[in-house]
Amino acid sequence: MSLKERVTEDMKSAMRSGDKERLATIRLILAATKQKEVDERITLDDGQVLSVIEKMVKQRKESIAQFEAGGRADLVAKENAELAVLTAYLPAQLSGAEVDGLIAQAIAATGATSIKDMGKVVAQVKTAAAGRADMAAVSARVKARLSS
Repeated sequence: MSLKERVTEDMKSAMRSGDKERLATIRLILAATKQKEVDERITLDDGQVLSVIEKMVKQRKESIAQFEAGGRADLVAKENAELAVLTAYLPAQLSGAEVDGLIAQAIAATGATSIKDMGKVVAQVKTAAAGRADMAAVSARVKARLSS
């Protein structure tokens, strides 16, 4: 079963159980994937659906930070609930040691020696991690590694 089919089945089960918050978030996922399919005139595969969900997760994290700064606990709770539903569709995250291993492999493969090569390294790690690591944290680790 593809990721898109799984999301659709989860929507049906949320409708049956009457879980309105979960249903609303799942509908947001389906709307975002449908929008991307219409815009690009393609059918999304699992990797592309995963990237849409990752983008939604990133948006929720940014919103949570903004709402916390603004003292809006009600909106923080809403965004956290959506984030919990979204992260259920992401694959298991890599540990710090695994990310460091991927970075070391990427540096060796690209022959990176300075901060100027950071883009090549991050691109290679991004393909290897494929949704299993926070790319902002990976970029920070690569930058620290290449700066020293």
